[in-house]
Amino acid sequence: MENENKGNRQLMLGNKAVARGLYEAGVCFISSYPGTPSTEITEEAAKYDEIYCEWAPNEKVAMESAFGASLAGRRAFCAQKHVGLNVAADPLYTMSYTGVNAGLVIGVADDAGMHSSQNEQDSRHHALAAKVPMLEPSDASEALAFAKLAYEISEDFDTPVLLKMCTRVAHSQSIVEPGERVVPLKEYEKNIAKYVMMPGNAIKRHPFVEERTAKLVAYAETSPLNRIEQGTSDALGIITHSTSYQYVKEVFGEEAWVLKLGMTNPLPIELIKEFASHVKTVAVVEELDPIIENHVRALGIDCIGKDRLPMCGEFSQNMIAQAFDKDIDNGVALEENIPARPPVMCAGCPHRGLFYTLKKNNCTVLGDIGCYTLGAVQPLGAIELTLCMGASIGALHGFNKMLGEASEHKTVAVIGDSTFMHSGMTGLANVAYNQSNSVVIILDNSITGMTGHQQNPTTGYNIKNEPAGKIDLEALCKAMGFERVRVVDPYDLAQCDAALKEELKVEGPSVIISRRPCALLKYVKHKAPLKVNTDKCIGCKSCMRIGCPAVSIKNGKARVDATLCVGCGVCSQMCRFGAFESSAKEA
Repeated sequence: MENENKGNRQLMLGNKAVARGLYEAGVCFISSYPGTPSTEITEEAAKYDEIYCEWAPNEKVAMESAFGASLAGRRAFCAQKHVGLNVAADPLYTMSYTGVNAGLVIGVADDAGMHSSQNEQDSRHHALAAKVPMLEPSDASEALAFAKLAYEISEDFDTPVLLKMCTRVAHSQSIVEPGERVVPLKEYEKNIAKYVMMPGNAIKRHPFVEERTAKLVAYAETSPLNRIEQGTSDALGIITHSTSYQYVKEVFGEEAWVLKLGMTNPLPIELIKEFASHVKTVAVVEELDPIIENHVRALGIDCIGKDRLPMCGEFSQNMIAQAFDKDIDNGVALEENIPARPPVMCAGCPHRGLFYTLKKNNCTVLGDIGCYTLGAVQPLGAIELTLCMGASIGALHGFNKMLGEASEHKTVAVIGDSTFMHSGMTGLANVAYNQSNSVVIILDNSITGMTGHQQNPTTGYNIKNEPAGKIDLEALCKAMGFERVRVVDPYDLAQCDAALKEELKVEGPSVIISRRPCALLKYVKHKAPLKVNTDKCIGCKSCMRIGCPAVSIKNGKARVDATLCVGCGVCSQMCRFGAFESSAKEA
């Protein structure tokens, strides 16, 4: 792969550029948990045979594994989305104290606009709180360069480094020029005072962190990561970063002075003061929280900021132009009135039949993070809670403990197989240990579906689709203390209904595993699509209650789109008049 890329200027996605930067930096170990918009970094890196890559059960394990590789003297990396960094915060904050051996870089991708996330947090807060440097590229070229530079900073300053992407930088393309791979190696040296963070040692490491921060501030003053771009007018100077920099340049061109910050923690002091001295008005353009703005104001510099720009959502060229009364009717402005396209479960999704059964039985369903979260959307409208990875089981336990009989025989938790491995096991252990009368349903679609079909510890394959260790969910649940563990096929509505009714009646905890591979997996062989016998269809619309995109109503009769239908047969089980028939009979 090196020979194909080296020296050839090419368009590259931001995430792919990060992966290339990791390759060129000599990274030897990558462990991650998939999460949009960070997933492709690890997937692209796995294409390099020189880098060991893996999917970890969760982000905390990934970061701890990457730290172990760094300790062994090999440059290491882990990637996650912003909420994944919450999971990995425990090791991160202490790694700031220990420092590193070989370079350690942590990729985090924020999702302003919440395109695929349950919140809109700003990961810069983690950098501030953990007191570790953070770099923010604004395009793919910088993504590659910053990934490489992050390892130099990591080793020069003895610190983990956060590399912060965002949805637009991760998933947009710009020109990069790949280079060569260089692999610096270090020896592992036993150092209990540095790496064993019991209180006596940790107390001595805290001053090191503060001294390091001061050195990093000095570095930020002159680092090429932060640069002043002189404008044609001194009326306005804009301090900005990441994708906001691109919007600022598209709106203002060369008119305004710009201080582009590629290193957003720690922030420079003298550089900002110098920049402010050149302009009449200072503005800060940053998505989400006013972290740069607060820093600027703390320096005694008045500035425009969140008084004009929102705290919520993504920015755009149009938004910034409007905030500064600029006219960009020059071909740069983008049309933002795009018709909404709400997400929907795929035709043949194995979760659909299970959610239909839950709704039919008037169950209260506490949900989790995954594509099955769409079970909250009408017409299914089954899920009533989604908080964070693994929370469904813990929430079910507390819910049932407090409401007792009022909830125990009608409330369930649903969680996907990958999410269960990520953080559901501890919640299930709590149910078993503290004995709540709870029914937990594991939606096993044999893959990590929401982020694009990544393997997980239950599938039996690794990131390269090679055979790997496979965890037996039934055996695991029984080993955790569950006497009642049963498997159902979600395409079989009668079986699901019977199992659900029976388990809800039982006194004591139980697990139902709803097992059917994701309909989009390439190895899944589908049946012939169904068709509707219009003579039998009375137009009752019962089939519409599952919300399958392959089924619609036309001229008062049900209709099946043969290009979408996978012949799962769920709709035919709902039809009392036998109107759905297999198109295979025509052959």
